Amino acid sequence: MTLRFRLPRRGLLLLCAAVVAAFSTFIFTRRNEPTSPAAPPPSTPKQPGPTPTTLGWNAHIALVSGDGVDGLRDGPATQARWSDPWGIAIDARGVTYVADAGANNRIRRIAADGTVSPLAGGREGFADGIGTAAAFDAPSGLALDTAGNLYVADTGNHAIRKITPQGAVTTLAGTGTAGWRDGPAVQAQFDAPIGVAVDDAGMVYVADTYNDRIRVIGLDGVVSTLAGGDAPGYGDGVGTQASFDTPCALAIDKAGTLWIADTGNGAIRRIARDGKVDTFARATMLGDKVLLRRPLSLALTHDGYLYVGDMAHGVVLQFAPDARPALLTGASGDGDRFVRPAGLALDAAGALHLSDAASHRLHEIRPLVAALAAQPPAPVGPAPDAPAPDTGGRWPVRPQNVRHEIVGTVGEARGAYHGDALDHLHDGLDIHNNVGAAVLAIADARIEDPLPAWGLGELREGISLDVLSYIHMRVGRNARDEPLDPARFQLLRDETGALERVRVRRGTRIKAGDVLGTTNAMAHVHLTWGNWGHTRNALALGFKDFADHVPPHIDGVQIEDADGKALAQKRRGRLVVPRDARGVAIVVEAWDQVDGNEARRRLGLYSLGYQILDKDGRPAPGYEQPRTTLVFDRIPADSAATKVAYAAKSGITVYGSSATRFRYVVTNRVRDGGFASGSWRTDGLPAGDYIVRILASDHAGNTATKNRDVPVALMDPADIAPPKPERKNPRTRKSSR
Repeated sequence: MTLRFRLPRRGLLLLCAAVVAAFSTFIFTRRNEPTSPAAPPPSTPKQPGPTPTTLGWNAHIALVSGDGVDGLRDGPATQARWSDPWGIAIDARGVTYVADAGANNRIRRIAADGTVSPLAGGREGFADGIGTAAAFDAPSGLALDTAGNLYVADTGNHAIRKITPQGAVTTLAGTGTAGWRDGPAVQAQFDAPIGVAVDDAGMVYVADTYNDRIRVIGLDGVVSTLAGGDAPGYGDGVGTQASFDTPCALAIDKAGTLWIADTGNGAIRRIARDGKVDTFARATMLGDKVLLRRPLSLALTHDGYLYVGDMAHGVVLQFAPDARPALLTGASGDGDRFVRPAGLALDAAGALHLSDAASHRLHEIRPLVAALAAQPPAPVGPAPDAPAPDTGGRWPVRPQNVRHEIVGTVGEARGAYHGDALDHLHDGLDIHNNVGAAVLAIADARIEDPLPAWGLGELREGISLDVLSYIHMRVGRNARDEPLDPARFQLLRDETGALERVRVRRGTRIKAGDVLGTTNAMAHVHLTWGNWGHTRNALALGFKDFADHVPPHIDGVQIEDADGKALAQKRRGRLVVPRDARGVAIVVEAWDQVDGNEARRRLGLYSLGYQILDKDGRPAPGYEQPRTTLVFDRIPADSAATKVAYAAKSGITVYGSSATRFRYVVTNRVRDGGFASGSWRTDGLPAGDYIVRILASDHAGNTATKNRDVPVALMDPADIAPPKPERKNPRTRKSSR
């Protein structure tokens, strides 16, 4: 007999649910049963995340490659040479790619083992191809995509190039001709783009520098304008409502926000995904200094901190996500001042890599630890003995092959219109030229600075060509402000037609003898050799027919106490100097002349110092060698050096003043690009009679022989009789009426 059970529909559903629940409980219990202690379950160690970034960490600068001399040499990074290293990109394997412009025009790579080798390019031109068969013209910014393709802002070719991991170079966009045109990549035009970035999707963003726009190359190869207007300017807004001024670098974060080094505006700008442009930082202050003036390079950390290489001060700044600033390098003074920090990149370990383009060096910046603190500081800046440009002895005025009058030399004290007669040290050579006469290049050059011209309409207007600068001129125009060479010197005007600026593109070629402009009301050309902070004496360039056979003149020597008061008491014809005095300074008033100059023309000296001799003219103990303390070979960037080199009542109050006095403090030190205060330690010698001998030389090696010796008597305080009170002449007394 078969028994049949019939459950109601609801009961059947409840039974099924119970069975499923029981089975689930069984499975869960089995999966979570503890295993035998002898066989612990395998576990995956927790991977630490990236180290959080700290604001204002102590930085250590190391040298990666380059000896500070312009050149081309592959091999070990410590022996390699670079010309104009600009953009940097680092891949996941630790390979560093560098766009080396200048005379090299190639993309180079530094392997993980430190070997430098060429990747692509090798001549100036515009050609696709494999490796060295390709050609570039002033390559600047670099960016890597997720597939390892490298993108190059080929500035001089007005194009964006692409290099595959195999070294195949193709043109992504741009025709090779300057212009502005959106559309298909083969038809699109750029104007000397310097910055480039690429996002994870493969979209390529371009800082179209001299179009003052930010462009984007889509995945379909179509170029469009993301933001920026028809002319340089400053303004936030959406898309083309915003304006930029010579943008030079880009970076993109994980959220898709594009960051821009808006170089001409001294600002860091951002473009959100919706196209809205805003300003993250501008004219950033640290203490009483404006540090964000010419941002040139950018790098973003994983957690939103921004590093900025600023060209105006030669420093690296750091910004927190909330825009709080910190000075990463440059806090210690001139010793860690870069010249043109053109490229920044972060490696996988978080170390910051920097290219100092004008110094021909690559650096790495890491947090300072005890092991690094003990190491000597890495060389920063161009080599002090780098070869001079090939000037052929030319003068910057017509005719270029005959002597012209020198009206100012390097190291002279210069004043300012606010009344400080010791405002700064003269960093160049002044050469007479009539107002409105042509200013000529003295050497072949390529414009490397994105903003080489400055000071439109000001007396200090000028232009920088590689390591030579020409100042006190109307750049690119004649005395009527008419253009001299519109192809190379672009005169930009405002809506009313008034001249607004003169623009010269990075990568522009200049030949020796080319006209750069005309002399303004200063009636001389100020010629500077070297970048600010690394300025060298331009007399060493050599000029045809220049001669100097005239020794310097010494008008007087004073020995002053710590308050600047000249010692005056004498004994036996010798100046009395107390042995216990502190802060004793030796001050020399001197000046120089050169052959052919007007007799009234007083020039500064090249070097000065002193030596202490015994009364018979033999070196005193500790003074066997003369102490050459002031040498105007390299001019410090800090204007405080002026008041170290010169005593009060020196200098030229303002430009054009007829009064010129040079009162040198030879017990202080200004030389080799540095400066420090000092004094004569009079207690270092026994009491007795001595001679203070002054050493004064011009750049040609002529030395002063007249008025150079001061007989002194070093005396203990107890032996110095107090000065007698002044006797008043009763005839000079004023009436009591």
